[in-house]
Amino acid sequence: MLYVILAVLLVPPLLFVYFTLPGHAKKDKKAQFYGRNIAHRGLYESDQSVPENSLCAFKRAVEHGYGIELDVQLSADGQVVVFHDDTLSRVCGPDKRVDELDYEELRKLPLYGSDERIPLFSEVLQTIGDNTPLIVELKTGKRNKELCEKTYELLSAYNGVYCIESFDPFIVKWFRFHAHRVLRGQLAQTPGDFVKSGTSKPVGFILGNVLFNFLARPHFIAHKQGKKTPAVKFAEKTGAMDVIWTVRGEKDQPDCDVIIFEHYRPDIRFR
Repeated sequence: MLYVILAVLLVPPLLFVYFTLPGHAKKDKKAQFYGRNIAHRGLYESDQSVPENSLCAFKRAVEHGYGIELDVQLSADGQVVVFHDDTLSRVCGPDKRVDELDYEELRKLPLYGSDERIPLFSEVLQTIGDNTPLIVELKTGKRNKELCEKTYELLSAYNGVYCIESFDPFIVKWFRFHAHRVLRGQLAQTPGDFVKSGTSKPVGFILGNVLFNFLARPHFIAHKQGKKTPAVKFAEKTGAMDVIWTVRGEKDQPDCDVIIFEHYRPDIRFR
């Protein structure tokens, strides 16, 4: 009977710890990002006169000394392109998915009617050089393994400071087992926010409570600004860097390790 009572008392908290514990990166890896303000999708303008995820936005971020966060996914012909949305409608007009078009078709589409076009990830790396910390978000899709392999191949030839992140814990897991020296992060928000974005309640609960950390063992949690679940707070208390997105003003700056910001011009560092 005693063993049953002990099991009832101990197994749930032990499972909680197992599922939510983060990985642990070397201090020098974390230090390259600690206290930095990171420009969300480059230093773009709120009216998109300088479009998000454009070469112009990335150049401006470098000129101002900011780190950069950007998004990568695959075109139909397997090129790694820098673009946030799954579909082109919001930014470029056509009601098509990014992965339905070859890159030659994508590069003809203007970003918000500007002279800027969807850049290749290789173009972005060449443009920014090794002058700024880079956070690369890998978007989930039908060809995640290919995206991971090709993104890592490009980053392996890059001399700058970088880390990767994704909402998809299986993408983060790929880097854990195939590129374990790369600083890796799990993107997260509350279960309710996941449900609002179209995720089912069970999956939203799992993702919002970072219960796939046992697979990915992320070094940081990049969380939407606002409320956090106890599981996220536990992961941070046990070693995960605390990265917050997306901060939109000095008065809203949270107490955290790294800030991803947009639509204002903070100091290069906040610590």
